[in-house]
Amino acid sequence: MVDFSDLNIHASLIEECRRGSSKAQFRLYNQYSKAMYNLAYRMMNSREDAEDLLQEAFLDCFRNIKSFRFESTFGAWLKSILVNKCINQLRKKKVELVLQETVPVEIVEEEQETIYNTDKIFKGIEQLPDGYRIILTLYLLEGYDHTEIAQILGISESTSKSQYSRAKEKLRSILLKKQING
Repeated sequence: MVDFSDLNIHASLIEECRRGSSKAQFRLYNQYSKAMYNLAYRMMNSREDAEDLLQEAFLDCFRNIKSFRFESTFGAWLKSILVNKCINQLRKKKVELVLQETVPVEIVEEEQETIYNTDKIFKGIEQLPDGYRIILTLYLLEGYDHTEIAQILGISESTSKSQYSRAKEKLRSILLKKQING
């Protein structure tokens, strides 16, 4: 059950933004910019694109703040703006979200203890093909379900599920290869 009292955690700041307060905008920006930048970077795999899209998302957010209806958290609303901007940018760049049928999985004869740190995992995610990286990011890191991902990307829910599964296998392969090769 959703605790709707949490949805209005920033109600006063949002109301100040609606009245044009740049101080309130700055406070919301400071609160959300790091997490939103990280999301944009994981989706775009480019610092410059992530910075640009972050700024555009905040500009759109503050320009359209009067349309925010408190039906979700402010963070979820901002995240949806940013995700849509990232997807649109990828489409403009004509980056095809190539949905691959198979993942080459290298067979390792010896079972090894696998120890990964978050830095290695994120570097591995950066090496995934765009389609895999985006679906894995949206599902695993951002908490979207496969129905939402399917709607965002214009694919079927089963395609989202299978691509997520393949993305995990590909990531596992990348991380294992790094561990073997040092």
